[in-house]
Amino acid sequence: MSAPMSPMTSATRRRRTLLATLAAAVLAVVGLIAVPGAATANSGSLTQVGSFGSNPGNLAMYEYAPAGLASGAPLVVALHGCTQTATNYYDDSGWAQLADTYGFAVVFPQTNSTNNALSCFSWFDSTKDTRGNGEAASVKAMVDYALGQYHSDTKRVFVTGLSAGAGMTADLLADYPDVFAGGSVDSGLAAQCATSQSAASGCQQNNQNLTPAQWGDKVRSSDPGWTGPWPRVAIWQGTADYTVYPVNSTELRDQWTNAWGIPQTASSTQSLTGGTTESVYDDANGNPAVELYSISGMGHGLAVDPGTGSTQCGQTGAYFLGYICSSYYTAQFWGITGAGPSPSPSASVSASASPTPTPTATYTPSCYPGSNYAQVTAGRAHDVGGIAYANGSNASLGLDNVFYTHTLEETAPGYYVIADSGCPA
Repeated sequence: MSAPMSPMTSATRRRRTLLATLAAAVLAVVGLIAVPGAATANSGSLTQVGSFGSNPGNLAMYEYAPAGLASGAPLVVALHGCTQTATNYYDDSGWAQLADTYGFAVVFPQTNSTNNALSCFSWFDSTKDTRGNGEAASVKAMVDYALGQYHSDTKRVFVTGLSAGAGMTADLLADYPDVFAGGSVDSGLAAQCATSQSAASGCQQNNQNLTPAQWGDKVRSSDPGWTGPWPRVAIWQGTADYTVYPVNSTELRDQWTNAWGIPQTASSTQSLTGGTTESVYDDANGNPAVELYSISGMGHGLAVDPGTGSTQCGQTGAYFLGYICSSYYTAQFWGITGAGPSPSPSASVSASASPTPTPTATYTPSCYPGSNYAQVTAGRAHDVGGIAYANGSNASLGLDNVFYTHTLEETAPGYYVIADSGCPA
């Protein structure tokens, strides 16, 4: 770990520039990038905190707050995905932009390649992702530090994350329901799905065949004795995600509705922009407790929607995909946009939320002949263990190479079936 960063106090621009350059060089040596690429777009700047208390998880803490932030504001913790940094999440997720608009502070924890070769948060390691241990304890220490620094509202602390950061988010919500009022799990996994790295891929790609009560027990056992209230949880999932399969969103829904003691049947559904279906699960008082957002055709990543509209935010890039500003709708669901929690729509009630699109007769099919390799490269199929599978239907195409060919028919957005004969011209 590098030494704590000291604030730049020189009155001259040259010295400030020199200190920033030296700090960046030192941090680059240990794999921690400190200078944000887009800080000038916001009223404050991304800053590393050199010492924030106990740090058994060997994490780095970065923070952002708008200029002149008032006491009693909310606090959001945002965890990056594998191969990413706090800077990436600051630049592209939209959370700094929303912090400026609605007035709250954001903590960006960062892991490193020493902890994990791909710089993933260790959502699958019970020595690191449980209450009082490892990375979970480090994030809790960051929250405590930020609460004292910004005098934030202790009843409005939230956590969000992407991919491995989302898996850690679910763990943190279960570990510290006394700390976090809500969370958002973006392309992530249920709390305590895996307890070892060897079991991680099984969670990512397979149905664990657990009942809602069994999933809920994983939450309840993470902080024994806690009886509620439970955090309000938003779940975001792309239907064409073949890194963290869509079944994980169903398992997350089952887990957190069971923790809340409410049915797994949605109270209501509605359609949002970007091919997004929102399914709402109300608590006993009719307030949204769990929300599942299924994005048709989206692969693995965080949904963003660059622009200046009131519901837009973020920047597209690697694992930041242009569909809808998930960060805005999450903040609205948490009730920190000034508009209160996302209300239950008066639209028709859905019997269940399905993360996989169902082909409809009104969609005009399109056909794509080509080798299995070409289909995977074009994003119409995906590779698992050297075998190509059609996106959506998951139909096996055989070996992922140029010698095996199939025609795929897109019968709904992002949903492909094998159509080697009888495919419309």
